[in-house]
Amino acid sequence: QVRLVESGGGLVQPGGSLRLSCATSGRTFSSYAMGWFRQAPGKEREFVAVAIWSGAWTYYVDYAESVKGRFLISRDNAKSTISLQMNSLKPEDTAVYYCAAAPPGRSGRDFHEYDYWGQGTQVTVSS
Repeated sequence: QVRLVESGGGLVQPGGSLRLSCATSGRTFSSYAMGWFRQAPGKEREFVAVAIWSGAWTYYVDYAESVKGRFLISRDNAKSTISLQMNSLKPEDTAVYYCAAAPPGRSGRDFHEYDYWGQGTQVTVSS
């Protein structure tokens, strides 16, 4: 059974930091694109960041403009985890954050490309 389980969400003040983790199991995702998406109440799910296999154990990373320079995606294939370090958080970052896995060859920005999803973790940025 394939599982993606997020952790690390919570309440943080504006300007603060959080680190989200996603533990995967049930199959090997080393060649998959691993991404983070988020969904705020009343809004569509939106792309946040992705790490795409580019061969020779290297990954291409891509970020939404709204988080570029503040968020950092990383993956540890030995531990079957991906992480999202979120710094300088803003109230508009408040959302449920999901990790997801897409087969090789996808762009990584479109949530329709993803086959596997976690259950989500709530991030609330508020004073």
